[in-house]
Amino acid sequence: MTATQAAEERRELARRTVLAAGGVAVTAVGVGGAFAASAQASDKEGAAGDACYTLTSELVEGPYYIDADKLRQDVTEAQEGIPLLLTLKVIDAETCEPLRNAAVDIWHCNASGIYSGYEEMGSGGGGGGGTPPTDTPTGPPPGGGGGHQEPTDDTRYLRGTWHTDRHGHVTFRTVFPGWYQGRCVHIHVKVHVDGEWTDAGYEGGHTCHTGQLFFDEKSVLLSAGGEPYASNTTTRTTLDEDTIYPDNGHAGGLLYLKYDPRHIGRGVRGHLTLGVEPDETNNG
Repeated sequence: MTATQAAEERRELARRTVLAAGGVAVTAVGVGGAFAASAQASDKEGAAGDACYTLTSELVEGPYYIDADKLRQDVTEAQEGIPLLLTLKVIDAETCEPLRNAAVDIWHCNASGIYSGYEEMGSGGGGGGGTPPTDTPTGPPPGGGGGHQEPTDDTRYLRGTWHTDRHGHVTFRTVFPGWYQGRCVHIHVKVHVDGEWTDAGYEGGHTCHTGQLFFDEKSVLLSAGGEPYASNTTTRTTLDEDTIYPDNGHAGGLLYLKYDPRHIGRGVRGHLTLGVEPDETNNG
């Protein structure tokens, strides 16, 4: 074998090794293990590794969004519930390239079905009084149009905004959400791009994705068996009964979850890749 042939053989072997490593990364995503991947594995994720993802469904914003005024990754604020480590990856759905420095908002109700900033709206059971929250306001929204309700108080638990890293990842510490009248267990999410991070927060740009994240029925049933969820007496809407979940699996926001089914109270890890259109505006 000549020196040239030997060099060509080494290059081909290296190429096959890289492709094999990429295949392992894709398999890990499929079984829900990508959030635990090492930094080395994350570096191997690229356009080819993300080719299996499609555009994530755009869904209703709901009336309880509060613009990014809490820049943080830990949004728990001493709320009781099962610890949830939520990792999202944001990619351009057309190129499959990760979006760096995108601003990601999450917000959701607590174990009793109450949203911070709207405690007077109650939960429809399991604590609180007043009008049960829904994702469609019961009256005309202030200022007209858009369906947004003005906050009733200054609480901000279970809400936060943080930036994606160079791989498009962002991680939040929160608790497993509860439920309220007419909705299954879910988390709201927004992705903002083309703005600037300043001392005051994230300014300018536009919202390229508004969606919701969902939990499979098995995990919800396990969580509902322990406190504080067991004290939520509101009739629970299942994932199949929910009128907002688009019933298209992970493309519709269904999270990959990992937990010990014998001890779910010890914590849950969830992850999902969000395929977005960065040049579009989707306010929900």
